[in-house]
Amino acid sequence: MYKILATEGLAKRAEFHTHHGIIQTPVFMNVATAAAIKGGLDAIDLQATGCEVALANTYHLHLRPNDEIINKLGGVRKFMGWDKPLLTDSGGFQVFSLAKMRKIKEEGVYFSSHIDGRKIFMGPEESMQIQSNLQSTIAMAFDECPPSGVEKSYIQQSVGRTTRWLTRSSDELSRLNTAAEATFGRPSQILFGINQGGIYHDIRIEHAKTIADMDLKGYALGGLAVGESHDQMYAVLDATVPHLPRNKPTYLMGVGTPENILEAVARGVDFFDCVLPARNGRHGHVYTSQGKLNLHNAKYITDDNPIDKTCTCHTCKHHSRAYIRHLIKAGELLALRLCVIHNLHFYNNLMQQIRNAIETQTFTAFKKQKLYDFAQ
Repeated sequence: MYKILATEGLAKRAEFHTHHGIIQTPVFMNVATAAAIKGGLDAIDLQATGCEVALANTYHLHLRPNDEIINKLGGVRKFMGWDKPLLTDSGGFQVFSLAKMRKIKEEGVYFSSHIDGRKIFMGPEESMQIQSNLQSTIAMAFDECPPSGVEKSYIQQSVGRTTRWLTRSSDELSRLNTAAEATFGRPSQILFGINQGGIYHDIRIEHAKTIADMDLKGYALGGLAVGESHDQMYAVLDATVPHLPRNKPTYLMGVGTPENILEAVARGVDFFDCVLPARNGRHGHVYTSQGKLNLHNAKYITDDNPIDKTCTCHTCKHHSRAYIRHLIKAGELLALRLCVIHNLHFYNNLMQQIRNAIETQTFTAFKKQKLYDFAQ
């Protein structure tokens, strides 16, 4: 159940009730690609950063250690020690971005593993079967994510295929949910469909209308943040989001920067994910209430301030910029861990601030101030 608690303009403050807990939205899903946060964080660390929902990667976990193994071990949540909701993507994006020698057919995609080159087939049914084995809270429909810059005619064909794959994904997950409930007493997984269409507003809108009629539990916008400008992305949201059900969660996949999140929330989006905070943290780039810092810089050699004086994360409570910079320069893995902990806490705290601002009808002013602060 998705319950809207407050609104300001198109921005929504809501709760999404699942079998694994209530997700407070707007929400940023922390990316645990291989059932772990890159940078040395485990599920306990993730809890401490304020994470509401984690995301694991269907493609990677299918290849290693294998979804059937994870299923035998109780599902990915038990496998990684995470007791809150978890979303698995469909594997589609990785198939199209990482896999070698892929061949797209109506039945699905034939490709070679990027790890060992072995031949693999994945279609809607296979993606749902893998995600069912992973026992995630939310499963994403299998879709095609075409590269940016392709012909509009190809985008049109691709979206038609994605629609047909969504129907097959829905049918297969319904079958798997019924079997899992009857055999194991497991609760049903939630299916989100994915809107595609590149930067073509007419294709996006038509596809949004088509999948909205399927009455799914949630809807995502895919194929963005793949090379188009921020303004193009915002224009797609302006055109498309009004044609997705407002009484269902809307998820902008693979986005993004704090600025992107603020702009998208203002346009009615309430789920986000991105590798950016963890990736930047592993490179010594950290977020603060006054913009981003590069801790490689020599000016931090004797700086005994925390990364951010307003932050309450483990890193800022216990360590200085000078110490973290020393760890970076010394090649100590602890540097990665401390920076990633801070960045994930920053993102999750930003989402809490956004939720509070919508509740108090101050989001417009909050957004304006934050965008100014981040630009400094």
